Amino acid sequence: MLACRALSLFGRAGSRRKGHRVGSSKSGGGPGKSRAVLVANGDLRRSANEACWPAQKALEKQIAAAMREIGWTVRRGHPERGPMGEKHGFIASQAHGREVFAAIDPREPLIVAEAVWQYSHHVLPGLMRHKGPILLAANWSGQWPGLVGVLNLRGSLTKAGVPYAMLWTEDFSSAATRKQLRSWASTGRIEHDTSHACKVGWDDLPKWARKTGESLAAELRQRPAILGVFDEGCMGMYNAIIPDEPLHAVGVFKERLSQSALYYAMTRVEDADAKAALAWLRAKGMTFRTGRDEETDLTERQILQQLRMYIAAVRLADEFGCDAIGIQYQQGLKDLAPASDLAEGLLNCSDRPPVRAVEGPRKGKVLFAGRPVTHFNEVDECAGLDGLMTQRVCDRLGLPGDNTLHDLRWGDRDASGTVKDYVWVFEISGAAPPSHFVGGYRGTSSERQPPMYFRLGGGTVKGVSRPGEVVWSRIFVDQDRHGACRLNMDLGRCKAAELPAVETRRRLESTTPQWPIMHAVTYGVSRDQMMARHQSNHIQVVYGEDACSADRLLAAKAALASAMGMRVAICGSNARGESLAEAIAKVKA
Repeated sequence: MLACRALSLFGRAGSRRKGHRVGSSKSGGGPGKSRAVLVANGDLRRSANEACWPAQKALEKQIAAAMREIGWTVRRGHPERGPMGEKHGFIASQAHGREVFAAIDPREPLIVAEAVWQYSHHVLPGLMRHKGPILLAANWSGQWPGLVGVLNLRGSLTKAGVPYAMLWTEDFSSAATRKQLRSWASTGRIEHDTSHACKVGWDDLPKWARKTGESLAAELRQRPAILGVFDEGCMGMYNAIIPDEPLHAVGVFKERLSQSALYYAMTRVEDADAKAALAWLRAKGMTFRTGRDEETDLTERQILQQLRMYIAAVRLADEFGCDAIGIQYQQGLKDLAPASDLAEGLLNCSDRPPVRAVEGPRKGKVLFAGRPVTHFNEVDECAGLDGLMTQRVCDRLGLPGDNTLHDLRWGDRDASGTVKDYVWVFEISGAAPPSHFVGGYRGTSSERQPPMYFRLGGGTVKGVSRPGEVVWSRIFVDQDRHGACRLNMDLGRCKAAELPAVETRRRLESTTPQWPIMHAVTYGVSRDQMMARHQSNHIQVVYGEDACSADRLLAAKAALASAMGMRVAICGSNARGESLAEAIAKVKA
């Protein structure tokens, strides 16, 4: 029988500090034992930083008050105005972060306070060289997604082997939060419960799953897969870049492509092709909420540009033999074209507007007919590898393979009382396939992206994920005791729940109402357990046909990851409340 315990992830030790564990961390003290330095990392986009600054100031005030309660003071490590007079106090670039950390004693206790989305690479150079204890502190809000930003930063620090402690809370004045702050102040650690994650070895998986996993892994060794990467490092997500060596070892290679090549290919798409794709979507019942103002509305011109991107992406994927592709969009294409999200959502759907080759040996033929062109949003290579594996496992098992990532955006109790469990808001900016939504295309709408983030507009692929049984997962990178990068996969089960329309509306209005949403109930994994271990703001999801098929899919996927040499952890329980790691061993083919 498997014995579940808190799993550890060890970073590179170095000469000055010990490795950290997911859920707890420790690093040495320094001068100013009862004083901490606070930094605030933000977006690269000035409009976003200035709009979000009041929420950040409120969070910093709460943190300072909580630290005073335990006898500590907090000083800000940089001014509340940007170096060019910006009306915010965020670190807004890597160069800015370099100057901020150059003026901070590397031995001082350091708090990274996050009330908003942030670009991790702004602060990585400083955090990777910091010797004192580091605390990542986030709010718990749908509107101001500090929890999303802090999950990305923690995944980046885990990959870099940097020790840290992490705290998230709705109330910094609570007794529980003060207890956690005292622990960090005295030891550099905050302990969290990660007992939901069970390490699974090869022999713990059913024989049929091992056979399936080894067969698929052998195929990758014989004929490696290709990830088409349209510019790495979207929004500074260091955790989303898989180093070449561990990726090559599992039989996957990158085709490094340029967003400029994608933009050029968009200019080669005929107007008639883009209009035909739009007509196809409207015939399927998809709704486009349009207006006339390019600054604030979704317009037909923007939609046709997005469909040119979709068509160009399919043709480039075929030209370069890609098994999956990822488009960064930020920071290159955002100044040239409307948002990539409509294209991404269509790419991930097996039922989508047909795209024909215009040259080469397949000229005139429909490309990837009846299949998704698996796309990894924000060029998250961990999600790309996961999506590729998911597609191959689903093909082998005869299951629909349409899959996507979402953000772990927020969560709350169901205010309507319909669902008694804690309900997560899984939400992403538009890469979810219409096949995941209630009503398919007829339940899908496209709305203009918020101007604060998307100056040139473009529509989303919005819908409410249909009720059903789901496998969630995340691939992430950490370091072994020698400092070498290695691949890990966490997997678990959840259900997409059905909530009343008024509750769905409340959740959308509390986050970003233009985006697709999944009401997710994670089996056997509490909110705080998920936050304690999850190594990204992203989470991958794919539907099973029912609970049994979802369990089979998870077992085969875990076996494939294990056969590829990844460290595998199975999290939580199955739909019946049984330990998932133990139940999977009994799953029949």
